[in-house]
Amino acid sequence: MTDRLGNRAWLLHFAIVSLGVIMLYPIAWLIASSFKPSNLIFSDPGLWPTEFTLTNYTTGWAGFAKNKFSTFFINSFIVCALCVIGNLVSTSLTAFAFGRMGFILKKFWFGLMLMTIMLPHHVTIIPQYVLFRNLDWIDTYFPLFVPKWLGTEAFFIFLMIQFIRGLPKELDESARIDGCGPFQIYWRIIMPLCTPALITTALFTFVWTWDDFFTQLLYLNSAKLFTVPLGLRLFMDSSGESAWGPLFAMSVLALVPSLIIFFSLQKYFVEGISTTGIKG
Repeated sequence: MTDRLGNRAWLLHFAIVSLGVIMLYPIAWLIASSFKPSNLIFSDPGLWPTEFTLTNYTTGWAGFAKNKFSTFFINSFIVCALCVIGNLVSTSLTAFAFGRMGFILKKFWFGLMLMTIMLPHHVTIIPQYVLFRNLDWIDTYFPLFVPKWLGTEAFFIFLMIQFIRGLPKELDESARIDGCGPFQIYWRIIMPLCTPALITTALFTFVWTWDDFFTQLLYLNSAKLFTVPLGLRLFMDSSGESAWGPLFAMSVLALVPSLIIFFSLQKYFVEGISTTGIKG
């Protein structure tokens, strides 16, 4: 019986490792290809470069015309910072209102908010574009981050509501006895205890914004405003003369911020997801 369980565990670990290797192989190939000359990337498909070069990184970092790739990184960090801050402020305030305060038609508005999660994003693209065009916000960062400040991310609001509902309401009552108002309870009591949920929201917001291509392609036209995803697109040439080496090199660098943030906040991310999942 023990041998059977041991064999089953060995097979399970082997399957997990094999699946992990399959999933990581494209990333490993991308990193290896970034150190190959462009003419050897597809002719030499092996992981270990037969000819090692750093030219792809220097060429890619030089960018296009007067726009260095560092400009695209700075633009992405600016947009991500505005989106993360906006989401943390708006979703936490909205979640506190639903989780701790009472107001007219509270259940109706909560149900309406949940319905927006089921609304496909593509349905709202044209109305949003018309709205932002009328506001003269095309080719600016406003369409990218202003909605984040208006509590439009129902997924994160629901996540925080679940976390806040798991906190003892006796904390609020004790704070009221000490003279705290609603905002003081929100800022001094609830928010410090919601750190895992806040970090989870910040992490998801950063990664989704950093990797977002379609929305940025839709609203940004000037190369000086391009973010990293749009900067990578500049390496692609419809005539077939795409700069694959610099493209792969800059793609590797584009992965670094997300990986650093994810692994540095992994502990809080797991805690936030597990806690909001079991508390209702």
